[in-house]
Amino acid sequence: MPRRAAAFPAARAEALRPLLERLDRSLDRAARIAADPVEFPRAFRDPADAEVAGLVAVSLAYGRADLFKPVVARVLAAMGPSPARFCEAFAAAPDPAAFEGVVYRFNRPPDLAALAAAIGAVRRRHGGLGRRLGALFLEAGGGPAALRPALARLAADLRDAPEARALLRGRGPRGLRHLLPDPAGPGASKRWNLYLRWMVRGPDAVDLGLWREVPASALVVPLDTHVHRVARALGLTARRDASWRTAEEITAALRRVDPADPVRFDFALCHLGMSGLCPARRDPARCEACALGAACLARARGVSGTRGARPSGSARAGTSSPRRRRAAR
Repeated sequence: MPRRAAAFPAARAEALRPLLERLDRSLDRAARIAADPVEFPRAFRDPADAEVAGLVAVSLAYGRADLFKPVVARVLAAMGPSPARFCEAFAAAPDPAAFEGVVYRFNRPPDLAALAAAIGAVRRRHGGLGRRLGALFLEAGGGPAALRPALARLAADLRDAPEARALLRGRGPRGLRHLLPDPAGPGASKRWNLYLRWMVRGPDAVDLGLWREVPASALVVPLDTHVHRVARALGLTARRDASWRTAEEITAALRRVDPADPVRFDFALCHLGMSGLCPARRDPARCEACALGAACLARARGVSGTRGARPSGSARAGTSSPRRRRAAR
């Protein structure tokens, strides 16, 4: 049996809270939002359009932001002023040529058509993506333990929608599965958890807070390379694998900082890494100026944020090699 990490010490959580708040206040939100896919759902006033735009954006948010963001913009432009109405109509009467010429890495126009049809089908059947997730969350018992199975069922609803599968005849489901991965699988489901952060927490200067059916306290940190590195440096985890278990361990530590809103500081932590202010290799000048410096185990040991940082009060866990992933925020 793998050893479970001990609870993040209360004293460390108390010491970390004001540092995270200071980091959060120091962030240039306007500049960072412009570098983040959250700008796409934030562009829509109607909650129905925002939830659809958010899922489109997060599904394509793999690889480099400067490469996937123009693709997201093209897909949303093809959907017109109301992505929700477009997808609902598309599910009933699809136009296979709607996304002609839109290609991004593993995905081709039929995958994007299937995604639009899947979103429209679930919205038509259940009244909205958030409404469907909320019902599944309650069916699974509510609370943090219900999030993953509920999310897995929502993903299955989308992937298995007959309206979507009909558009993939001759191509197969692989591309759609890449856009809508299974949260029950071995990975951290970073894109799904990022989408939930946008939709559930807030509203504030970053997140939209549109879905009230799931509490912010149940959310899991969207684990990418930036958050993972900073979390290890802060002693929130010692795990090296980019797995759901690692994301849960980091979330559990952050829940000691803010029980009601454990992913409150995710945007700031991610962009601390994305901006280069927390480099992969130790930079004395940047480390000394960092708002989190007083809590950084890596700085105290004189090593980089991804090596040698071991959480205080936490059992050593996770010996598998980290999966190398490009940031997809």
